[in-house]
Order: sequence, then structure tokens, then C-alpha cells
Amino acid sequence: MITIPFIHLTNKIMVAIIKTNMRHGEFSDKFLQRNSRKTAERQWADMEESDMMDDRIVLSLLVDNTAGVLARVAGLFSRRGYNIESLTVGVTADPRYSRMTVVSLGDQTVLEQIKNQLDKLEDVRDIKELKPDRSVYRELMMIKVRANAQDRQAVSAISNIFRATIVDVGRDSLTVMLTGDQSKLDALINLLEDYEILELARTGLTGLERGSEDIRYLP
Repeated sequence: MITIPFIHLTNKIMVAIIKTNMRHGEFSDKFLQRNSRKTAERQWADMEESDMMDDRIVLSLLVDNTAGVLARVAGLFSRRGYNIESLTVGVTADPRYSRMTVVSLGDQTVLEQIKNQLDKLEDVRDIKELKPDRSVYRELMMIKVRANAQDRQAVSAISNIFRATIVDVGRDSLTVMLTGDQSKLDALINLLEDYEILELARTGLTGLERGSEDIRYLP
């Protein structure tokens, strides 16, 4: 999985950030209690273990921009028993076509089966597997957290560590927006769970291959 280097802070760096901000009065006691070194070590270890076991299949599909194409692709996965972890779709630079990014789970055998089935659909013009070492993945998340006046500073401090943006402030809540890969988003969720997550929305993964060597041009 491609991971933004910032998210893989070592525990020493994490603790250093907390201590530095503590000296400047930017972290509340509640934040320090909730984010002890032991807690940070467990969260990062769990996240790295999850990444190592990751068996996701990420496919980029170029499809005709016509009514019903999304239902046909999703229906194919459903009929064959393939689970869709996420699916995003949007029009390309050429309005005749749309690009779908489909994330599923499985091994190489499942991948080949999915490709063979998708290739039978007339709407599908091109199929690519987005491999982690040759692609860029991103996902957007908005998360609304209960935060009174005393908690806002701590939530803001956590958001800053992840380079997230606070897009809305309510009397008793904050809404944070973050863009990154799945592990980065999951790590922020883990740290904000103590503050009661009121609502959460994720776009699902989207991505492109690096470079320009394997671009298909359609007539």
C-alpha cells in the first residue's frame, strides 16, 4: 500500500510532538492522558500489521458514460459473489467516458476472474490493476466529532498532526476533512473515537497509475 510518509511517524517522533506542544500549552491534559506512549505504540503497530495483511484488489475501469453502466458493473460483482469494498466513479476529460475505481478483496485467482468477467461487458473499454508500487491512491473523509470548548484545542492538535482541515465549527462539534490513503484515515479515526464521532463520510478510494507509459487513448 502506498502510504504518505507523514503518517508513519515513529513513536519517538509522536511523543516529541506531544511534549513540544505541551511546553507551549497546546495540548490539554485530557489529550495527553488519551494518547500515552503505550496507546500510540499499540495503534501504530496495529495499523502496520493491517497493512502487511492487506490483500486488496484495486481496479481502474474506463467505461462508457451511459445510463446504467454503474448498475451493470456492480451487478456483475454481486452475481459472482465478489465483495466490493468501495466504488467511485466520475467523468473523465473526455465526456464520453467515465473512470471507475473498484476496490475488492481476493488473491490473484480472484483478480483474474474479475478481469475476465468485466471484459465481457460492452461498456468497459479498459481495465487496469492499480498496483501499490506503481500507483497513487487517495481517499477523502469528513468526520464530525463532539467537541465542547475544552476539547476543541485537543481535537485541533490531532488534526494538525495529520494535516487535516477543520471545515466547520459548531457550538458542540467540529468537522474535520482529511485526504490520504486508507491507513492514514483509519489512524485519525482511531485517535478521535474518544471524543464521540457523530457522523462520518468517506468517498472511497480513487487512484491513477504513475507516469504516462501505460495510457490508453480511445478514438
